[in-house]
Amino acid sequence: MDSAVPHLDREFDYLVPPSLDEAAVPGSRVTVRFGGRDLTGWLIERVEEPATGAQLMPLRTVVTKVPPLTPPVLALARAVAVRQAGVLSDVLRVAVPPRVAQVEKEFLAEPELDAPVALPPGPEGEREDQVADPCVARAEGPAAEEAKAAVRCPAEAGADVGTPVLSALAGGHAFVSAVCAGDAPRAAAVLPSRVGDWDEAAVFADLAKTVAAAGRSVVLVVPDQRDLTRLCAALDATVGEHAYARLTAEDGNTPRYRAHLRLLTGRARIAVGTRSAIWAPVEGLGLIAVWDEGDDALAEPRAPYQHVREVALQRARQEGAGVLFAGLGRTAALQRLVDAGWVQHLAVDRAEQRRLAPRVLSTADSWESARDPFARRARLPQAAWRAAREALDGRTPGPVLVQVARAGFIPALVCQRCRVPARCRHCSGPLSFRDRAAAQTGELSCRWCGVRERGFRCPECGTQQVRAGSRGVDRTADELGRAFPQVPVLSSSSEHILTEVGDDPALVVATVGAEPVARGGYAAALLLDGDSQLAREGLDVPGRVLSRWLAAAALVRPAQDGGVAVVTADHPETVGALIRWDPDGFASHQLQERRELHLPPAGRLAEVTGEAAAVAEYLELVEEARREEQPTGAHAPEPLPWIGPVPEIADEARHRALLIFPWSAAEATVRVLRKAKSAASTRAEQKPIRLRLDPAGIL
Repeated sequence: MDSAVPHLDREFDYLVPPSLDEAAVPGSRVTVRFGGRDLTGWLIERVEEPATGAQLMPLRTVVTKVPPLTPPVLALARAVAVRQAGVLSDVLRVAVPPRVAQVEKEFLAEPELDAPVALPPGPEGEREDQVADPCVARAEGPAAEEAKAAVRCPAEAGADVGTPVLSALAGGHAFVSAVCAGDAPRAAAVLPSRVGDWDEAAVFADLAKTVAAAGRSVVLVVPDQRDLTRLCAALDATVGEHAYARLTAEDGNTPRYRAHLRLLTGRARIAVGTRSAIWAPVEGLGLIAVWDEGDDALAEPRAPYQHVREVALQRARQEGAGVLFAGLGRTAALQRLVDAGWVQHLAVDRAEQRRLAPRVLSTADSWESARDPFARRARLPQAAWRAAREALDGRTPGPVLVQVARAGFIPALVCQRCRVPARCRHCSGPLSFRDRAAAQTGELSCRWCGVRERGFRCPECGTQQVRAGSRGVDRTADELGRAFPQVPVLSSSSEHILTEVGDDPALVVATVGAEPVARGGYAAALLLDGDSQLAREGLDVPGRVLSRWLAAAALVRPAQDGGVAVVTADHPETVGALIRWDPDGFASHQLQERRELHLPPAGRLAEVTGEAAAVAEYLELVEEARREEQPTGAHAPEPLPWIGPVPEIADEARHRALLIFPWSAAEATVRVLRKAKSAASTRAEQKPIRLRLDPAGIL
């Protein structure tokens, strides 16, 4: 039943009338009569006898002519719903795109292909009957040491598998060989650069071609539309535009449903897209590859809030496919799997990493602080200015990337005297200068509601003067244009994103995640506003900031070609990880700290939000469900461990409760949470609450 009500999250029996006998195929969308109205649902299976003795109502209609829901996707959706304490219909709403009748009609009218579009032949010596390399580890528990030894497997000296870049990673050749041979290895790769052959789009396209040529299907997932555009361009050049299907909600329902049908019927073997592509209905899945698994965009913002990383692991396990997480950084959640030996670590050795990475300078170290006493307070210290000037005018000049934290001109203002943030009187939103003209005339406006503020007066001290609390990409571009006259200044942010820039000297000012790629690599990168990014709340903020720094610095030429990256933050641990180019070591350190504090990902976390009374009532239902789950008798297990206060009742106040529990009790605890949520939905007077497991914003 296509209903988000938890207590209706189950199967119902309906009668298939003779007129719908042929069309009623498992996996089809159907309409049924339920509760006095017509609802859409899914036909899961057909059986000879009903599970109940009640009189059955007939199906109203079969909506789809091509069943869009496959058994593997249904099984995966069920597993995700259980893991996230969610409702199956919510998961299926994300997994299967909305039906477009005209697309379905056109698709059925097309001549059916006997086989997918042929791919270019693989390299000489590549065979589909290759056996899995015994050195590819699929370690569980005690076999972790064997997994670590696999990265130096002698098989790496064997035949080429058509992915010269991945083969340069220790363990990379063995991983690709195992996938092509039908095995299901799991790996986390740290790429040393994004310049030249290490461009992630080219690496993924090359990998997809190799695996598809071996007769196995591939699912490629990237965080956002910009990454997808670059990946599709690389696939066009590698396998051709008809060999893959693109799945992304940004394209709209019509292209997405057409791509879904192409994959469903085997007319394409490679699925590529953003978050929803992880559900692509491919047959004979061989590999799931995810780029930058720590990106916020890979976490589903709608219930049940699943993350692509967890869905990919679950799907790979169910369908016997390989899975690869690749990126410049790594989250503590993924590092936990690497440390356990359940996921293999792929990376170049330290010498090769130093050869490919740029030189990284910190303006907050003792050497730079002694040379420039104002380095800690200046937004563009002398070391950063010097690096930019040498990159623009040196022996091998090129573009300079300037990474900033905020969009706009001056996105936040504070009181000139007491530094209290300037807020809108109507909605309490931040006041800002939208552009240069507004800053020159002193015209304040709210970034939330857009109302112009006239006659501002600080509520704390009464001062009418304001100053910049932060500078956005437009203001930074304006200042750099004056500091570097006659040098072109380009801007890239959410309002106007550049995909690529040339090799001529220029200043490229970009917000985080909107950095364009330079064809030959940047000559230098200036990583500004690091302290303001690190000051945000969240356990994973340092890891995310490091990932953003690495993503920008990886666009810079190698140090041997004069490439340099300058970071202006004063955070020894995070800056040190960038200088050493050690994302996996940083993730291991973060994971160890979480284990000492019993925080996720060392355990699991459930967040319950809503009105205080509703949260308290839900937690009471959780306790009731927990007691029902515990058997009585001499051998009763220990009570489920809980960490987190029960909220105090407050009138109509929003409240949040965090429940933290270990992995050993995760299955039982999630079952209890789901049971309590179902019980809460049966009570008409129960006010709604939101339940999220392992929320990305907290972890």
